[in-house]
Amino acid sequence: MTTGAPTPTYPAQPRRSRLRSFLPLGIAAWLVLEIWLLTLVAGAASGLAVFLLLVAGFVLGSVVIKRAGRRAFRKLSEALQQQQAGQAGGLPQGERGGEGNGLMMLGGLLLMLPGLVSDAVGLLLLIPPVQKALSRYAERTFERKMREATPGTLGDAFQQARIRRPDGKVVQGEVIRDDEPRGPERDAERRPPLQG
Repeated sequence: MTTGAPTPTYPAQPRRSRLRSFLPLGIAAWLVLEIWLLTLVAGAASGLAVFLLLVAGFVLGSVVIKRAGRRAFRKLSEALQQQQAGQAGGLPQGERGGEGNGLMMLGGLLLMLPGLVSDAVGLLLLIPPVQKALSRYAERTFERKMREATPGTLGDAFQQARIRRPDGKVVQGEVIRDDEPRGPERDAERRPPLQG
């Protein structure tokens, strides 16, 4: 019995997440559905009606985004003025700066995209109870993911940075190791001369 060269073993490749697997398929299905619905409406009404519908969605979406941006900027300005005036704690609980603005901007963006499904989802995102439910769900999901973060992930690094250095200050310095031999020639070799 003769033995040949050993068969090389390859490390197992990590599994692709479901999101990365199905996202391209979902986008393709969404595009096909949007085109099909637009042709269906164009057949039932007219091409001019579809064009006017798309223009109205674009105009409404831009108005919503502009309004949400102004509201977010106003809330930020108020919070900064209160902080400068020396009031601790920022805004009261019911008047937080970004509550609902992100979802309003997303709704406006979806309204600006050409298509009927994106318009329907964008209009849903403009309804306050839907915004509150989605923001609560997103907050719970984010908190759960942060708790489940394993060492070495971005979430873990964020938690450590927030716990250890809450002020975010960076202290410049030099590390001097005690385990290396010291001497005048060794110090001159490690440090460049000071230039003034």
